[in-house]
Amino acid sequence: MGYRPPGRYFEEFQVGETFTTAARTVTEADVVLFAGLSGDFNPVHTDEVTMRNSPFGGRIAHGMLVASIATGLANRLGIFEGTTVALLEMNLRWTAPVKPGDTVHAVLEVTDKRETRHPDRGIVTLQVRVCNQEDACVMESSWKVMLRRR
Repeated sequence: MGYRPPGRYFEEFQVGETFTTAARTVTEADVVLFAGLSGDFNPVHTDEVTMRNSPFGGRIAHGMLVASIATGLANRLGIFEGTTVALLEMNLRWTAPVKPGDTVHAVLEVTDKRETRHPDRGIVTLQVRVCNQEDACVMESSWKVMLRRR
């Protein structure tokens, strides 16, 4: 008996279907490690003293860190595990800052799906919203994911 990936296949996704991820707190360590990994040491992310007088009232997490956390939370759902061929596209728009200590979760909605010329795969489009602990949207995005077909 072969391995059966726990993820969903293209045919199993339905337009209008939504998924809500678990929540995760963005930590000081996340911001520091992401600065080191990305090389983005912009003071908006790394200088608390300077940023106290900014419109944000303190440092904020990197937007790409928030996007990365969203992909991790989405993958924890298990629906993509072993059935994803490729992430084809992400369009991102940040709508509010995320600070260390904020807790975020993502809501994914299937907005479109289409077959490809290849019978073994299809493309699912998802609208993804990342929300904070007050359920305020901090990032809106659209993802196109190529998935295996049965």
